[in-house]
Amino acid sequence: MAISYKDSGVDVERGYKAVELMKKHVKSTYDANVLGDIGSFGGFYSITGEKMEEPVLVAGTDGVGTKLKYAFLADKHDTIGIDAVAMCVNDIVCQGAKPLFFLDYFATGKLSPETVATVVSGIAEGCRQSGCALIGGETAEMPGFYPDGEYDIAGFAVGIVDKKKVINGQSIEPGDALIGIASSGVHSNGYSLVRKLFGDENKEELTKYDERLGDTPLNVLLTPTKIYVKSILDLISKVRVKGIAHVTGGGFFENIPRIFPEGIGCEIDKNSYEVPPVFRVMQERAGITDAQIYNTFNMGVGMVVCVAQKDAQETVKLLSASGEKAFVLGKTVAGKGVTLL
Repeated sequence: MAISYKDSGVDVERGYKAVELMKKHVKSTYDANVLGDIGSFGGFYSITGEKMEEPVLVAGTDGVGTKLKYAFLADKHDTIGIDAVAMCVNDIVCQGAKPLFFLDYFATGKLSPETVATVVSGIAEGCRQSGCALIGGETAEMPGFYPDGEYDIAGFAVGIVDKKKVINGQSIEPGDALIGIASSGVHSNGYSLVRKLFGDENKEELTKYDERLGDTPLNVLLTPTKIYVKSILDLISKVRVKGIAHVTGGGFFENIPRIFPEGIGCEIDKNSYEVPPVFRVMQERAGITDAQIYNTFNMGVGMVVCVAQKDAQETVKLLSASGEKAFVLGKTVAGKGVTLL
């Protein structure tokens, strides 16, 4: 008796259907530089139109982590792709790079064409928000590897910047201003702790309105990661930006010092902005100190931009004009690490 690929749990017909369903979302991200079409063995993107003396490609890769557990619980798959794109493009724009294209990887035990197409619709939305093209990806059906109804997604982005305009933090000195840009919430980091504090199985509890949160916990925890690309690119075209930190896992203590040269630390004024309620709720449930929670979550600050003190107010003004909530978060000092004031 013959045993087919389908008998083993992989149905190529479902894969074909998934490709058909996602095509319109993928094509919505194309620009004039995209060559070829979905379904090729590789994605093609032309950079001949870039007016740069020494073009440098900048790449970043990431996933969404266990935030996916909440998407599964809510059966909501249209925004998790935004997170996948955001985690990559927010990283590469920190070097001053304009994202060019994105590729995704979607893996599941049993492929649901409708679910993967919905996830890809979110990926396409993230690409549109960041001005990059979704030029390819991989959909893997892996029977027995993932629980029913679950999947994993990851991706990578490639951007471009002129070598002389790379932002690397080397010119940062004591007394520079640190400008915070508000996050949309928890973003896509620290969800192993989030799930321990809120749980990830009791849908009834997670869908109850919480007065402190101003919404249900599930809605708050599924809020997509904010994409800062267009605001940052506009800013660096008008102000000399010395360094940019994307505040992800490890919070303030790990991410902000990554942009400083040797001998530079910073002071952060915790009262310079309003911390979103979800972080205070988690801090109380966990019983942890400020230092511990600022070393885990973004605490309402998704990006930190370093500029000369004389450019601080102009930076806040420009970011606000781009639709961001921006504020002077602190300053650099001689020393090392992060001090919370």
